[in-house]
Amino acid sequence: MRHLPVRMARWSARHAGRAIAGWFAFVVLCLVAGIALGTDEATTKDFWVGEAGRAEATATEGGLERSPTERIMIRARSGKLDMAAAGAAAEDATERMRDLPEVESVAAPVRSKDGKALLVSVVLNGPELEGKKNVVPLLEQTAAVAADHPDLVVEETGSPAISKGVNDQRDADLALSERISLPVTVITLLIVFGSVVMAGVPLLLALSSIAAAIGLSMVASHVMPDAGVGTNLILLIGLAVGVDYTLFYLKREREERARAGGRLGPEALVELAAATAGRAIVISGLAVIISTATLYLATDVIFSSLATGTILVVAVAVASSLTVLPALQVVIGRRADRLAPRRAARRAGRGKPDRAEKPETGRVFGALLRPARTRPALTLCLSVLVMLGLAVPALGLKLIDPGKDTFSRDIPAMRVYDRLTGSFPELFVTHEVVTRAPPEQAAQVKRALKDLGRRAQADPLFAQAPKSPESPTRPKTAALSEPTVRTSADGRISVLELSVSHPAPSAEAIESLTRLRQEHIPATVGRLSGVETAVSGDVARGRDYVSHESDKLPLVLGLLLLMTFLMTVWAFRSVVLGAIGVVLNLLSAGASLGLLVLVFQGTWAEGLLAFDSLGAIASRVPLFLVVILFGLSMDYQVFVVSRIQEARQNGRSAREAVLEGINRSAKVVTSAAIVMVTVFGAFVALHLTEMKQMGFCLAVAVLLDAVVIRLMVLPSVLLLLGERAWWPARRPGRSGRAPQPSAGPLAESRLTR
Repeated sequence: MRHLPVRMARWSARHAGRAIAGWFAFVVLCLVAGIALGTDEATTKDFWVGEAGRAEATATEGGLERSPTERIMIRARSGKLDMAAAGAAAEDATERMRDLPEVESVAAPVRSKDGKALLVSVVLNGPELEGKKNVVPLLEQTAAVAADHPDLVVEETGSPAISKGVNDQRDADLALSERISLPVTVITLLIVFGSVVMAGVPLLLALSSIAAAIGLSMVASHVMPDAGVGTNLILLIGLAVGVDYTLFYLKREREERARAGGRLGPEALVELAAATAGRAIVISGLAVIISTATLYLATDVIFSSLATGTILVVAVAVASSLTVLPALQVVIGRRADRLAPRRAARRAGRGKPDRAEKPETGRVFGALLRPARTRPALTLCLSVLVMLGLAVPALGLKLIDPGKDTFSRDIPAMRVYDRLTGSFPELFVTHEVVTRAPPEQAAQVKRALKDLGRRAQADPLFAQAPKSPESPTRPKTAALSEPTVRTSADGRISVLELSVSHPAPSAEAIESLTRLRQEHIPATVGRLSGVETAVSGDVARGRDYVSHESDKLPLVLGLLLLMTFLMTVWAFRSVVLGAIGVVLNLLSAGASLGLLVLVFQGTWAEGLLAFDSLGAIASRVPLFLVVILFGLSMDYQVFVVSRIQEARQNGRSAREAVLEGINRSAKVVTSAAIVMVTVFGAFVALHLTEMKQMGFCLAVAVLLDAVVIRLMVLPSVLLLLGERAWWPARRPGRSGRAPQPSAGPLAESRLTR
């Protein structure tokens, strides 16, 4: 492992043309393979979790699974609804929908209790998750009906239309985030390198790594189904780590170039950079990959998809830094060497001296480092207290599984959904009670389910059935609120649907599920021996998902802490540094989660960040963020401590090594952090609250880690511990000279002067 980056850089330097061509051929091959195989998308059964998952598996076994359903609502533009005109529009919509191959059935029109709206329910063919792909023709026909009946408002919504709207909005949001993050990234790189060519290299490699990872993720989906979120994360993480890894490598090559003073050729400089920055990139990439792999322990298709996307893009980014980047550096270095005499002559003609290499730290970094350098104990105490103070709000963390009720109202289908549930509140939530019993008990089970339906109807938390039916010549009023029992052909499986007139995230909807599971079912169908009963539905799915994640959290977090510790010990041969790394990562993650709760769980920042508070944090966010933050924190840990270790191995005392390592890494680590903060921070501008929370927390964590942890806490700890920080590694002998890394045989053969 120690010599692999050097050997790879040496080969790439000697065969620059082949390395560059090979890399881009690899990227094209990945994309072609991915496009040829396509993406194996997760199916409904891949999302089954807990009791709700068992209920849906049982219902599917009996052919009673939930079908994708669209709702067409007809209402007056103003005043009272003309039922004759509304009935004609409903008949028109029904005929159009029945002619579509995507449609399985169309229900009879239903009038709202207030008589102001008429509803036509349309069931689509295929499984629930396929609805968003098949809903476009239905939306087109609804628009045609609206055009043919201009005196009425005819509009459509439903889970398929909402899912399509969310996907369209997510695509637009990602394009917006790219428009925000790419210019800032370019500006940051231009400031760091002062060269358009050098600034373009990190972006080129990051984007090519993203392209290759997307292709590989499509291939990988045939082993682990894609939940539809992997590509989003590849774009998010790929740009961040791709630019960071390249930035670290290029800055180190520049440092070696300045140190060599023109005595070494481009190939030798690349090899020197590979011996230091290259090894750090490999260790850092492995740390991110191993940390992210702990998400597989959550046994959840979404986390598995996120883990696969992150692992692939990080692995590809590391590979690009070790292969094509040295080749590009050699090509750029040769060109710079050819142009150097002319540039020197032009500067001499203007009477300007040669530009000196800028110091590694400026006034800002010097000011940030001064407290740790002069008063490490006080700096450590104050910094840790600040981080702990920021982490305190995390103790009040509440989790929620965001449902469709939480989506942005900028989506047209969501605005229609609000009007629909206003007229038909029983459509907010449906609990599905699923039973399995021997066929000879079918009649007994049906009676018990009917009894359960009556008990629920008497409960104020559930939707109430109408007291008197309408005339058979007119549309029935609020028929959707009546409990229905469906039974499989063999009589073994039955499903009872119960409506709740409250949105899924509300306390009333959650309480209705609790009461159903703990009171109503045990008092009715639960009394029957030999009958298996489980509850599904939107609320049950969300509650069981949160419970599932909470149960997996200790296992994932425990392995994450262990792997972080072992990776640090392996990289630096120090048990103390391993323990320090774990504690610092916990501080960083805790502070960022505390700020996340402070900002998003309350309402005070809604106007500032343009979101509607859920009163809780999306359930997937904390677990995912802790894992990713540990990996990204290891990035900075590895690069900073590697510079300290290098100075120590070159004879510096413990104190000198810490100050020199921090000084030499501060600027590049902060520049890398700016790129990451920009990329992650751009997600705060997105509409989806879950993505806002994720982007905010990642951006805050990276900023805290780069500034507070790496410039204040870490140097303070290492200065206070001295040589004890490296236990049980032996202290290297002092050489009494400034560090001069060995140039190696290739460097010696490339001496130019």
